[in-house]
Amino acid sequence: MEQIESIYPDKKIEMYDLLLAQLKAMLEGEQDVISNLSNASALLNQALKDINWVGFYFMKRGSLILGPFQGKIACIHIPIGRGVCGTAVKEGKTQVVTDVHEFPGHIACDSASNSEIVIPMMKNGTILGVLDIDSPNFHRFDEVDAEYLEQFVSLLVECCDWKSSLQYDF
Repeated sequence: MEQIESIYPDKKIEMYDLLLAQLKAMLEGEQDVISNLSNASALLNQALKDINWVGFYFMKRGSLILGPFQGKIACIHIPIGRGVCGTAVKEGKTQVVTDVHEFPGHIACDSASNSEIVIPMMKNGTILGVLDIDSPNFHRFDEVDAEYLEQFVSLLVECCDWKSSLQYDF
């Protein structure tokens, strides 16, 4: 079978610059949260190398609930403060975990995952949910990933109509 060459540059910053430009174009004129996050997870899945899961969790009734994603079946409910996603919500900041097996309380939805990055989605001081990305590689994510994925999440938060789509009350 012939392998299709990626349109994404090998240099990380150039790849993220292209990814952000694609996200901006994709979001233009569309405010639906589910549609935009579904396409955003697909966009990340095709652009990022060495990942095995990418998706979103929404804050609902005091816990994280699975949203749009790409990958294997995932955990549906994650309590605040539990695992990498719950910790990102509790602390209100991005979590870059180079080895998930050393992270206290890690939730192993896929035993092939070895590293993870989780970015909180916030609007007006309210945590809407998180972007969660797993990799089978140890040390897959770094501060460059964190910086650009935070920009990615900010664009999504800014462009989506959270109030009417998911009944968030700011």
